[in-house]
Amino acid sequence: MPDDAMTLDSAARGILQANDRGGYTVPTSGLYPYQWNWDSAFAAWGLSTFDIDRAWTELETLFSGQWATGMVPHIIFHKTDSSYFPGPSVWGTDRAPPSSGISQPPVAATLARRIYEADPVAGRARLESLYPAMLDWHRWWRTHRCASGVAAVTHPWESGRDNCPDWDPGMANVDGSDVGEYVRHDTDHVDAAMRPEKEDYDRFIAIVQFGRNCGWDQGEIIASGPFYMADPAITFILIRANRDLAWIARTLGKDPGEAQVYADDLEAALPELWNSGLGCYDARDLRTGTFAGVLGSGSFLAWLAGVTNAEMEARLISVWNRVSFGIPSSDPAADTFDPRRYWRGPSWPVINSLIAIGLIEAGRFAEAERLRRETASLIETAGFWEYFDPLDGAPCGGPNFTWTAAIWLAWASPTAMGD
Repeated sequence: MPDDAMTLDSAARGILQANDRGGYTVPTSGLYPYQWNWDSAFAAWGLSTFDIDRAWTELETLFSGQWATGMVPHIIFHKTDSSYFPGPSVWGTDRAPPSSGISQPPVAATLARRIYEADPVAGRARLESLYPAMLDWHRWWRTHRCASGVAAVTHPWESGRDNCPDWDPGMANVDGSDVGEYVRHDTDHVDAAMRPEKEDYDRFIAIVQFGRNCGWDQGEIIASGPFYMADPAITFILIRANRDLAWIARTLGKDPGEAQVYADDLEAALPELWNSGLGCYDARDLRTGTFAGVLGSGSFLAWLAGVTNAEMEARLISVWNRVSFGIPSSDPAADTFDPRRYWRGPSWPVINSLIAIGLIEAGRFAEAERLRRETASLIETAGFWEYFDPLDGAPCGGPNFTWTAAIWLAWASPTAMGD
């Protein structure tokens, strides 16, 4: 094994340990001081490569914040930290522990399966304990976000891809002019040119205020909320997660039928997201029926879900070929492309890892290895940053990032590939 790979493995483990807050990890110190939902699931995957007990604890701490409705919130505020906005008082969810009022991409079942497979003996009791909570969360998605057939989000933050061009049609109809004064802290840590713009934040906060004002009543949010869009990324993630949950059920000697039905129903509803003009699955505003009309990284997650379509796959490869470093979060040929602004263009190693799982399982080994190599080269050159410019590889966002370190250990490192 090359010395540089071993050095990076050690550095990645060090980042996970440095970002450990006792039972959960923060995404990175300063910028994100709390527990984030899907960040934590990826952290657990990375932790499983050297501390399987701590990996399960990460997931257990995440699900300790689950609501009675089954929702697992996108942020759990375990400790007070005034350096982050919007904090618990802005969300007003009146929970213990305090949390946000929306969820995030449900990757936990998929990654819990991989953690279990790494050590079934150590993991069986932990997986069995988590299974009912994961099923309840999937039921919440089915009940509160899949009314149209596919999965939808009621806030761009719920998608995990906050300011991507997918949400432009819905965001255009959100009035952020009356949210009042507030102070962002994200730009204290990261160059403002790499973060969502103020107009985006005004609208983000307006959507939060609507949820808070209606007591986070999901019926009211779906019926009248300012933002409601169908999301191909979460649809594909949820198809895969439901299939993995069905696998977990079978492994534990339980009935897999409910999760399998959820997966099958989502896949059957995919024509709702097919944009024939784009030649791909696309985000769609459920208030107006308008497609986003820009191919984003969410479309590439079709591979994770095992969804195949020759026209789509040719289109995806053509977009990938326009950049040098992984999957861009937006088509570089689109007017909205911005190679360093958060989800409007950069390559995200964590998304690359999910896509690669699907490519490997589809037998597309050359593409999977290309994606691993391109992602690894970013980390080898610049370190464990949040995301990267897909054209020149420049590091962007926060440094010493938990989920980038995690996917290095679990997927991108030569040691993870068995070399």
